[in-house]
Amino acid sequence: MTFYAWARRRTFPLLPPPEARYFTLSPVTKVLAHCHWQDDRRGRPALLLLHGLEGSSDSHYMKGLAEKAFGAGFSVVRLNQRNCGGTDHLSEGLYHSGLADDPRTVLRELIEVDRLPTVAVAGYSLGGNVALRLAGEDGTDAPTQLRAVCAVSAPIELGICMDMMERLENRLYEWHFMLGLRQRMRVKARLYPHLYDVQGLDRIWSVRAFDDRYTAPHHGFAGAADYYQRASAMRVIDRIRVPTLMITAEDDPFISPEPYRRPELAANPALTVVVTPHGGHCGFVERPTAESDGYWAEQAVVDFLRQKLGPDGPPPLPSVRIEG
Repeated sequence: MTFYAWARRRTFPLLPPPEARYFTLSPVTKVLAHCHWQDDRRGRPALLLLHGLEGSSDSHYMKGLAEKAFGAGFSVVRLNQRNCGGTDHLSEGLYHSGLADDPRTVLRELIEVDRLPTVAVAGYSLGGNVALRLAGEDGTDAPTQLRAVCAVSAPIELGICMDMMERLENRLYEWHFMLGLRQRMRVKARLYPHLYDVQGLDRIWSVRAFDDRYTAPHHGFAGAADYYQRASAMRVIDRIRVPTLMITAEDDPFISPEPYRRPELAANPALTVVVTPHGGHCGFVERPTAESDGYWAEQAVVDFLRQKLGPDGPPPLPSVRIEG
């Protein structure tokens, strides 16, 4: 399912053309979002979407979820992480798996400037970990307008994720990620030669080595191991107070389901944890019907949000096995 969902061509005929919007995070950092606004912008809930490692606002799951959420009455903001979606020139810095300050700043602007009364955040993979970090770091101080959080295939223990990524059978996935990461650093070095040294980059073929060389020191971590420990959502998951849906699959090639069974999750009444037997990584594809395109996780997220935020009533979550 991982490969199928990634490689299959999708179209989104019901998703209207987006409005491009730039959010200023600092004097040297901007991020680009693609927004789909309902006509009654302040009268409808809004959903902020976060993509995964080396994805963008145009990743298929971002558009698929956006189409379903927009059709259910939500405004949707598809956010690019720093440098993603062709925006390397907008930020001197790099993104990472626990960088919750960026979507937090975007949320603050949506609430304070746009006066949106009801918002939610949903993230896939790395974006899911970021969404959970946001909710956990804020804890009881989360803005009252933030009403729900969803995370699909989130690496809530980054160290375990990297251990699985480095298995021989997962080298294709790691190779794919590294092609993007290496190219990104070459672009960053051309744009900001005083900040980035790419000497020896051609010899880096693992995400762990890349994080040890670039991501960790850039963000003040002692190394990759320190970064994985401190940036994992598991460190703050017990502090989440916003209703939160977490979806993962037993057969995800590099996200272990075991952290999803830990006591910290079971003891937190704000969390709804769904572990499906199949789904792969960001896949969750089933046979389409006349009512559904078959992308189950996208619909499950929308159903959960409708339960927690409205606007059209609370259809039940699909029947799946619940862990914890």
